[in-house]
Amino acid sequence: MPSTPRRVGAVTTLAAAGVLAAAGAASAHVTVHPESYAKGATDGVLTFRVPNEEDTASTTKVQVFLPTDHPVLGVLVSPHDGWTAKVTTTKLKTPVRTDDGSITDAVSEITWTGGRITAGQYEDFDVAFGQLPDDTDQLALKTLQTYSDGKTVRWIEKATQGDEEPENPAPVLKLTAEGAKGAEGTGTAASAKSSTSTESTASSSDSTARGLGIAGLVVGVLGLAAAVFAVRRGPLRRM
Repeated sequence: MPSTPRRVGAVTTLAAAGVLAAAGAASAHVTVHPESYAKGATDGVLTFRVPNEEDTASTTKVQVFLPTDHPVLGVLVSPHDGWTAKVTTTKLKTPVRTDDGSITDAVSEITWTGGRITAGQYEDFDVAFGQLPDDTDQLALKTLQTYSDGKTVRWIEKATQGDEEPENPAPVLKLTAEGAKGAEGTGTAASAKSSTSTESTASSSDSTARGLGIAGLVVGVLGLAAAVFAVRRGPLRRM
């Protein structure tokens, strides 16, 4: 009879570990925040969140590629302690007309080096923009993440409608019609809505945490019930 509770405990532990492992894997991608802005939004900030997935290596280089067919105008990089940013511009095939004249060049790549993201940590890299494009529904912001052991993870895969998320998805910024539900505002409106976005993110995180907590509680209750059942059956076997 003593072996039965031990087996039940082992199963419970493995099940709980599986839940936590699945949660960790789901949050390990490079992502962009907020997830959406209004088309043509002006004077905003994009934050690239880069988690470290390796247990034995540190992230030492991050490269973000901005599309030039739908360019992001007026890009500025926020200083980041320990990291040096290199900004690469490209001549546009088709100049973009603005109120201030035609724009012929735009930022196509931002590379951060010099810092380290160790195991179990992440870094947020902020990029300000002057104006987002208004002629597309989303921007795929391909990203390369290089580790201290020489390994490079290419976050460049695009999800197709109806398919499961790819293994290494590119961060995607959705561009919605101005005023549509879920769209970020432009200019000062974006700043006003940033707190709402933060609260929504916190709410989502709380929901995830509660979900994991409930899952763990259910696993624990099932394990306890199995143990009690095993104990009650013990005397019957001896009879």
